[in-house]
Amino acid sequence: GNVSFSCIEPQVVPVTFLSSSSYLALPGPSGQDDVFISFQFRTWNKEGLLLSNKLHQALGGFLLYLSDGKVKISLHKPGKALSDITAGPALNNGQWHSVSFSVKRNRISVIVDNDVTLSSHASIALQIYSGDTFYFGGCPSSGNISEYNTSVGGFQGCMRLISIGNKAVDMISVQQNDFGNFSDLQIDLCGIIDRCLPNYCEHGGECSQSWNSFYCSCANTGYKGATCHSPIYEQSCEAYKHRGNTSGFYNIDSDGSGPLGPFLVYCNMTDTTWTIIQHNNTNLTRVKSANRENPHTVFFKYSASLDQLQATINHAEHCEQELAYHCKKSRLLDKPDGMPLSWWIGRTNETQTYWGGSLPAVQKCACGLEGSCIDSQHYCNCDADRDEWTNDTGFLSYKEHLPVTEIVITDTDRPNSEAAYKLGPLLCRGDRSFWNSASFNTETSYLHFPTFHEELSADVSFFFKTTASSGVFLENLGIQDYIRIELYSPSEVIFSFDVGNGPTEVTVQSLTSLNDNQWHYVKAERNIKEASLQVDQLPQKSHGAPPDGHIRLQLNSQLFVGGTASRQKGFLGCIRSLQLNGMALDLEERAKITPGVEPGCPGHCSSYGNLCHNGGKCREKYSGFSCDCTFSAYAGPFCKKGKHISAYFGTGTSVTYNFQEYYTLAKNSSSHASSFYADMTLNREAITFAFRTTRTPSLLLYVNSFYKEYLSVILTRNGDLQIRYKLDSHQDPDVFSISTKSMADGHPQHVKINREEEMLFVEVNQNGKMKFILSSGTEFNAIKSLTLGKILAENSDVDEETMKANSQGFIGCLSSVQFNHIAPLKAALHHSSSSPVVVKGRLTESNCGTLTGADSTSSETTHSFADHSGPIDEGEPLANAIRSDSAIIGGVIAVVIFILLCITAIAIRIYKKKGIYSKNEAKASENEDSAEPALRSELSMQTTANENQKEYFF
Repeated sequence: GNVSFSCIEPQVVPVTFLSSSSYLALPGPSGQDDVFISFQFRTWNKEGLLLSNKLHQALGGFLLYLSDGKVKISLHKPGKALSDITAGPALNNGQWHSVSFSVKRNRISVIVDNDVTLSSHASIALQIYSGDTFYFGGCPSSGNISEYNTSVGGFQGCMRLISIGNKAVDMISVQQNDFGNFSDLQIDLCGIIDRCLPNYCEHGGECSQSWNSFYCSCANTGYKGATCHSPIYEQSCEAYKHRGNTSGFYNIDSDGSGPLGPFLVYCNMTDTTWTIIQHNNTNLTRVKSANRENPHTVFFKYSASLDQLQATINHAEHCEQELAYHCKKSRLLDKPDGMPLSWWIGRTNETQTYWGGSLPAVQKCACGLEGSCIDSQHYCNCDADRDEWTNDTGFLSYKEHLPVTEIVITDTDRPNSEAAYKLGPLLCRGDRSFWNSASFNTETSYLHFPTFHEELSADVSFFFKTTASSGVFLENLGIQDYIRIELYSPSEVIFSFDVGNGPTEVTVQSLTSLNDNQWHYVKAERNIKEASLQVDQLPQKSHGAPPDGHIRLQLNSQLFVGGTASRQKGFLGCIRSLQLNGMALDLEERAKITPGVEPGCPGHCSSYGNLCHNGGKCREKYSGFSCDCTFSAYAGPFCKKGKHISAYFGTGTSVTYNFQEYYTLAKNSSSHASSFYADMTLNREAITFAFRTTRTPSLLLYVNSFYKEYLSVILTRNGDLQIRYKLDSHQDPDVFSISTKSMADGHPQHVKINREEEMLFVEVNQNGKMKFILSSGTEFNAIKSLTLGKILAENSDVDEETMKANSQGFIGCLSSVQFNHIAPLKAALHHSSSSPVVVKGRLTESNCGTLTGADSTSSETTHSFADHSGPIDEGEPLANAIRSDSAIIGGVIAVVIFILLCITAIAIRIYKKKGIYSKNEAKASENEDSAEPALRSELSMQTTANENQKEYFF
């Protein structure tokens, strides 16, 4: 029959709306009360005008537009909205969507994607008659259409299959100007671009786009920036410490902007900063019935991937992991240099046969290296194969083999043979890259390194300090592309580059000079979206990249650090912690072989000394600094952790801290005292202390001078706190009493006294400051000493009330005493041999109960971390209360009785050793999963027995 060997399909002619000013105007039936329009569209934009029409012979019209990715219809007259309905969610996903719009008399309906569940309908109190022109995608910039146009922007995207009144529009006729008119359209092509394919958002960032650009959502990625390139977390615990952070849990990103993500660690901020990474099996685990055919194998899973662990270990100066192996007739080695019976596997997936405290490739334990094994014929204690518990325990510290990922045990299947093991967390300290630095001493010296090649994103970060007014930090040149970061002036840093789109500069201006010989931080980044520059904590400056610019950097030369290839405008000063895309560059190694450049940079205290608080002194170290808290009432890495130096003062106890020795004045009697003690003249004091007592009157604190001036803080007979200032030897003292309730009630009392010239501020138990005015003077001249407890030397210059309080001194607990930057109580208890302090009578370091509890400003959040191992910075809790003489005597008697009872218990335990062992054995066989407490007890008992077999001494 009549067969044609082709399939004629309706021609689909798409049209692209290229800009927000594009529009397509098509004629339609005018004055009709029955209008039907349908079309398909695709776009990435959330907003845009799809269709508009002016009503026939009436002011007003209707709009069909996208708002937040949904189709909305707005029918309105001037000053009055008659209807506003919505249909279809998230239609800006770049896919084709169909819209059917109909108006019949006073009823409006819209259907999206032929889905009745996405349809909307509305009835209005107005008969609608269509106008003669329908505008798709936008409106012309002139004409009466503007009278109903709103602030909705033009549509950018594609349309097709446009139908008016059930009649398809021939877009070829429109293209040939035979039907309708248009502006800024591309007909017969959909030119929409998928800007999220490929996805340029890094580290799992979620890509979205508009017509012109793409955007990255970095939520929950651990990164920030236009392409989620920059990490929000520090690379190490060392970096957190030098931001002033204290011990706690932190996320670290060990490779910075590299591909590895952040993970959680515990940072123990002691003088040395430790990074603690836990695994899933920290218990002491008992092993029985294991042999070569059926070995006991355990795998350890850490809170980070092996790649993340490797990056952390590579950054660290030192890493270690404690491995304890307890054994009873369970050997590690069959014989010296023989086949191992047990072994462990590390990060490199290689079998290791050396054990804690030993060295790689020697197949020994720690005792084998030291020559202290219990059997000299073997290199491990366990290889003595004795029928009693012993152990080979120590730290593994060869970084290339850490962490331990697997342990295999095979020798526990003989009679009475068993073993137990325990693996501690991975401990790493220091950050080699954070303090890695070089000093550039000539303008023509530089270091050079390999650089970026075909990188989508490039970031450079470093610290610098200088006294020069300008100089190039680093430069990298390509055939056409280049990047350069320089100090352009004392207060201006410029990041300049060209990646094929022409030279571009990003500049940061500082309000203060950057050539002040302090450390300053610089970070520059260039990615496909923008270039940015950050200096210290100043607002980041950025410059957007052209939408169709070059994507990748084309740099093929070396990276010059501290200078340029032309040897001009070189940098004079120090650069440290230089990183490219999260990779640390070893400045010190290159500096060792480069003329004009020296490894290392001194003077860290000039920048970080302000982190040492409360009188702590900054001490320089080759790699950084530390805070010396010797003469501060505080402790911790920054001398601000918990004021907890407390002591019990007995009858007649006296602590005197000498600011200046009197004999210096005696040897120079012809000279006036002020010429020697001008530096000890004060016009302000900051005093804090806490106390607890039931005795009145009492002398709490006394400061005197060579000029018969003094300050005394006492408790009067009725328990009031009284402050007595005498700053003029010819006047009576100023006396200020704080009368609330008795402060000698046996409860902790906290006192803060601050003087600024004649203004005196006193705060008791955080109840608000009280203000007083001194009349006796403003200068405390040539101060001599500070006394706590009781003034022992005769002093006729002290007033009668102070002498009454001094008659019995102070009996009770004093805590957290600080006079300006002096901590006299800490000096007396911890540094008496090196401090100018004299102690008379009985001074006993004490907990003093809750004396520190009320001082919220002195406390620090305490973090716990299960089974830390390694050195831990723990605040020592204060407990207990004031003690009387009889209480101390009773306590001593109780201690003696307790010691005698302990000796008896130990003797009985040794005698019954075998019986206890049998019971523990029976319990272990019943429930091996809960055997750790019993095993610990057994190991402890065995250790006690072994020690007592060697020597009994009570």
